[in-house]
Amino acid sequence: MSDVDAQAVREFRMPSLGADMDAATVVRWLVKPGDTVVRGDLVAEVETDKGVFDVDVREGGAVGALLVPAGTKVAVGTPILRFGAVAVAAVVPSVPAPSVPMPSVPAAPIVRASPAARRLAEEQHCDLAGVVGSGPHGVITLDDVRRALGGAASVVVPVVAPAVVATVTPTGASADGMRAAIAAAVTRSKREIPHYYLAHDIDLQAAMVWLQQVNAERTVAERLLPATLLIKAIATALASHREFNGFYLDGRAAPSDAIHVGIVTALRGGGLLAPAIPDTNTMPLDALNTALLDVVHRARTGGVRASELTDATISVTSLGDRGVGTVYGVIYPPQVAIIGIGTITDRPWAVQGMLDVRPVVTITLAADHRVSDGHRGGLFLSTIRDLLQHPEAL
Repeated sequence: MSDVDAQAVREFRMPSLGADMDAATVVRWLVKPGDTVVRGDLVAEVETDKGVFDVDVREGGAVGALLVPAGTKVAVGTPILRFGAVAVAAVVPSVPAPSVPMPSVPAAPIVRASPAARRLAEEQHCDLAGVVGSGPHGVITLDDVRRALGGAASVVVPVVAPAVVATVTPTGASADGMRAAIAAAVTRSKREIPHYYLAHDIDLQAAMVWLQQVNAERTVAERLLPATLLIKAIATALASHREFNGFYLDGRAAPSDAIHVGIVTALRGGGLLAPAIPDTNTMPLDALNTALLDVVHRARTGGVRASELTDATISVTSLGDRGVGTVYGVIYPPQVAIIGIGTITDRPWAVQGMLDVRPVVTITLAADHRVSDGHRGGLFLSTIRDLLQHPEAL
């Protein structure tokens, strides 16, 4: 007989990292049975046609069993890990005392820590026995180790070994596989989603003057990017146009209260990823600027988490740095919209009956006609335009 923790046994399934993913291979497990993990901890590395990605969990718990051996390819939705408390024996057999007195050895303290916390502690030679855990039941979390090392919890510390860059930046057959996966996703999107398209030219005179003033007092590394301002305006506008933020699932619209903008990123060697920036609409511009640079860098060099590929509620694609004036995106299922950003160029612009030259950008919307229509789409783009006329308020 045994007593088992009352917490229900839960299964963690192979996540879908996008509409172009049907299966993935478990490359390496980062946990073992008996480990305790918290939300955001990494549990495995998995490989798809787009590369090797770190898989993190949405809910914590005790790891009960690993259901799939490393090296196994499984379909999306297949249970790969089981959470469950470790059984504790109700009756512990007694151990006879030795006939010869033995020297007493103090028992080593049991330290409960998440795998990510253990990894950072090992890298920084931090003794976990002296760290106070703030997680459930006193589990030591990553932030606890960071505090013990003398850094703020919000400081970004690299604790994960980099993903295999050769697969994240594919060449040869890997690139062909990624192209095939992207083609399959685009084909499905165009076949199943009734797209409609809108374009809106936006005068960025106020925005660019404000950016120039702000950046004049900053170092090159601290300067805000025009893309940051545009993305913040898009995310802010989504709060009042929720039909463009969310998903279409099981035959019905499912708007999302959270706004996580996915940044479509071109990979070296070919292919695309669209990792999300969480809570984009509430991030201050400086924090968003840092997050944008970070997520693009990691998408191109390795280290993107699975949750970053699945959390996006809308995508933004920009080819402005390639000189493209207008870009029309293809919706990424199950999302219901994608925004395209073109190159900011000086164009003739009528202002109060006079001809002027203004910096102008064309922003496009591709949206799902099952969820919204051109009238609502036009209002959405107009809201983005209006917000960019008052950049200091973003």
